[in-house]
Amino acid sequence: MQRIVIVGGGAGGLALATQLGKRLGKKGLADITLVDAARTHVWKPLLHQLAAGSFDTHAEEIEYLAQARWNHFKFRLGNLVGVDRASKTVQLAASYDEAGREITPAQQLSYDTLVIAVGSQTNDFGTLGAAEHTIKLDSPQAAKRFNDRLINACIRSQSVPRTAGSGRLTVAIVGGGATGVELAAELHAAARVLANYGFDHIHPEKDLQIVLVEAAPRLLAQLPERLSESALRELRKLAIEVHTNEKVIEVTADGLKMASGNVISSSITVWAAGVKAADFLKTLGGGEPLETSKLNQLVVNGNLQTTRDASIYAFGDCAACQQPDGTWVPPRAQAAYQQAMYLARALPRLQAGQTVSPFVFRDQGSLVSLSEYSSVGSLMGSLTKGSFFIEGQMAKLMYWALHKQHQLALGGFKKTALITLSEMIDRAHRPRIKLH
Repeated sequence: MQRIVIVGGGAGGLALATQLGKRLGKKGLADITLVDAARTHVWKPLLHQLAAGSFDTHAEEIEYLAQARWNHFKFRLGNLVGVDRASKTVQLAASYDEAGREITPAQQLSYDTLVIAVGSQTNDFGTLGAAEHTIKLDSPQAAKRFNDRLINACIRSQSVPRTAGSGRLTVAIVGGGATGVELAAELHAAARVLANYGFDHIHPEKDLQIVLVEAAPRLLAQLPERLSESALRELRKLAIEVHTNEKVIEVTADGLKMASGNVISSSITVWAAGVKAADFLKTLGGGEPLETSKLNQLVVNGNLQTTRDASIYAFGDCAACQQPDGTWVPPRAQAAYQQAMYLARALPRLQAGQTVSPFVFRDQGSLVSLSEYSSVGSLMGSLTKGSFFIEGQMAKLMYWALHKQHQLALGGFKKTALITLSEMIDRAHRPRIKLH
C-alpha cells in the first residue's frame, strides 16, 4: 500500500489530505498521514478577523483528529525538522505543552510519496527592531496574541480619566497588501462594537488611530490599480491614516522610523509586509538539499515534483512553480487550493507511472474585504474576456462564497450547511467581537 505523507495542514494541505482520504484511503488504496505542529486548522484569509476578535475561533477551527477520522486519513502532531531521502523518512521534532512537558517524542515516518505544504511566513526583510517590536500576522497564534494586546490596551485606556489626549491608542500596520488593508478596516469596525460593550473611552475615530504604511506607490500593489483606488477611498472614509511610498527602516517599542525621516508613533505594531518560505527548507533533504529559490521556496516542476527528487512534491506558498508562459504561480490561497485539487487527481496517476498534464494556475481574480463597510475585487475568467470589477454587496457575497468553497472542500455540502446555520445562530446571541 502506498504511504503518502503530507506535511502542513493549511488550506491546501488539509484539502489534499481530505480529498485523497476520500479517493484512496477509504478504498484501502493508500495510507495517508497529515502532519502539522498545531492541533486545529483556521483558514488563513480569516486571520485579520481573528486578530480583531470579530469571529469565534471555536466555531471556525477544524480539529485535525476529527477531520482525519471522518475522511479516512491519519493525523500526527509534530514539526518537520528533516528528510532522509535515501531511507524515505521524515523526522519530526518532539512537541511540548505550555509547561514544557513532552506531548509527543521525536519520531520519524516512512513515506513512498512526500508532499510538503508548510505555507509561508512574514518577511520583515531584516528591518531593525521588527523581530522584537512587531506582531507578524501569519498564524492563528500571532492573531490571538495581537487580539489579547488590543483588548488589554483598550481596558488600560478605559481606566484613564478622559482628558485631552488620554486614552489614545495607535495601531500601526506595516504593509498595504490584502492582509494590512483588511485588518485596518476590521479594527475600525471592532472599535465601534467595543464602544457598545462598556468601552466608552474608545471612539473609532477619536481614540483609536489606525495607521497603514506601504513602501510601494499604492496599496494592493499586486492587484489592479482600480481596486487599489477603491480600497484607499473606503479607508479614508473611515479616517484611517494611509502612508504610501514610505519604507520602514526601524521599529521601536513606541513607533516607526521611515527612510524619509518621518516618525510614526505606535502603541501596537503589526508587520504584514512580504512573505517568504521557512528558512529550514534551504537545508531540507540531507547531503544534497532540495533546490530552493531566493525566498526559500522549494523549486518544483509542472507536476509539482521537486527538481531533485520525484517522490517529493511541494505546493502552495512554500513552492516555486513556473508556468508554461514563464510566469510564477503567486503565493495566494486560490493557487494553493487549485494545486491541492490538481494533486488529488494527479498523484494516483503519477504513482502509476502515467503521464499527467502540468499544473496551470487560473487566476479567478482577487477580493479584499473591508469588514462590514464594503468589499472590492476583480473577477477573471468566463464572466469576461478581461477582468470584471466589483465592489459593495456583490463583492462581499463573493468573498463569503470563497470561504464556503473552502468549507465545502473539507466537509461537503451537509456539514457546510450546518456550519452556516450555526454561524447565523451565533450572530444572534453572542457579542459581535471577542472581549477576552
